[in-house]
Amino acid sequence: MLKNGDGLMEKTGAVLIIGGGIAGIQASLDLAERGVNVELVEKNACIGGRMAQLDKTFPTNDCSICILAPKLAECSHNSKITLHTLSEVKELSGNVGNFKVKVLKKARYVKEDRCINCGVCVEKCPMRVNDEFDMNLRKRKAIYIDYVQGVPAIMTIDKENCLFFTKGTCKICESVCEREAIDFDQKDKEIELFVGSIIIAAGYDMFDVSLIPRLGYGRINNVVTGLEFERLICASGPLGGHLVRPSDKKEPKKLAFINCVGSRDIKNNPYCSSCCCMYTTKEAMIAHEHDNGLKSTIFYIDLRAPGKDFQKYIKRGIRDYNLNYVKAKVAKIIEDKEKNPIVIYEDINTFKIKQEIFDIVILANTIVPKRDAGELAKVLGVELDHYNFFKGETYHPQITSKKGIFLCGACREPMDIPTSVIDASSAAARAAEIIIER
Repeated sequence: MLKNGDGLMEKTGAVLIIGGGIAGIQASLDLAERGVNVELVEKNACIGGRMAQLDKTFPTNDCSICILAPKLAECSHNSKITLHTLSEVKELSGNVGNFKVKVLKKARYVKEDRCINCGVCVEKCPMRVNDEFDMNLRKRKAIYIDYVQGVPAIMTIDKENCLFFTKGTCKICESVCEREAIDFDQKDKEIELFVGSIIIAAGYDMFDVSLIPRLGYGRINNVVTGLEFERLICASGPLGGHLVRPSDKKEPKKLAFINCVGSRDIKNNPYCSSCCCMYTTKEAMIAHEHDNGLKSTIFYIDLRAPGKDFQKYIKRGIRDYNLNYVKAKVAKIIEDKEKNPIVIYEDINTFKIKQEIFDIVILANTIVPKRDAGELAKVLGVELDHYNFFKGETYHPQITSKKGIFLCGACREPMDIPTSVIDASSAAARAAEIIIER
């Protein structure tokens, strides 16, 4: 806590933002523009969050990274914003205006002031492991950067898979680095931050569709999740933007999108995931742009398109992109001898059981709370709702149960990117009030 010359408590003129996805980034930029110092804490090696994994965004179909990259660069170069990557909040004390935060910063094993992201170490590294950013659809090296445009543009050594840490051998990366940036002696360290207010922008996880075995995920090669499909069709993804079937690398001609996988389901998540109807429409549009002869069928229970121009977007998909919407409940997915998925469903309009063969089936799995949301909530002393999302006030959803701590983005409820950006600006305005009104 800070004291002035008279021994009286003073408010701390900075805001802590937990989470470096699009919501955390937008809140950071808004605060910096108002002259407020920001401490941005991100668990991963780079900021960017889920948006960095997407090919395009709805309802404009603009390139996702083209929108995100300038914001990443601005966060990196703004003197008001301090990035703490590979970092987690471990302890909080004090109260509104005078929070003391202990943050665990994990070792990167690369000197941040020396690495220039030249990539020589990556080329020479002999170890290949599944790439989490690409949804394990391709391999990366044990020294890596999350994605090409990642910020900070600094390599990270994966201690769990590095041959030096696991077997005491190798160190090739150290020998080829002309900048002498590799440092195997780095240790995790704890830092203290003093802030006046806090914004939680911790993001979300995706529902594990293997918990619904009747849909065939993990058993049928040509059944994938929505986020896996994003990486498959993205130009920076494992296929270079050329869509082929996982099983035999043939170009697909018929796609099926199954909405509400894990949501609106009393056995899993009874709530609506908010944006699945829209992101399946977007993915079907993008697929059509790659191959105009491709036919996509979207199986849905109800279409939820409440955002600006969202209804127009769906109508455009039907009119211009050969999209077919079927109101149905999918019972199960099986496959034939050629590895083609067969969707068996009940047509809600006719109440008849039908089936249809497709080349690839995409499961629109729902947004769920972060797995460590309970741990973070306990550290911060804030409440979760009965679904384990961070709980905001009914009429002021950015305000938590603890004064001076605010929420934004999908950590408080499922929401799309445009809504997350608006939500972040609202939370930033509330956090800034505490700092500015000193």
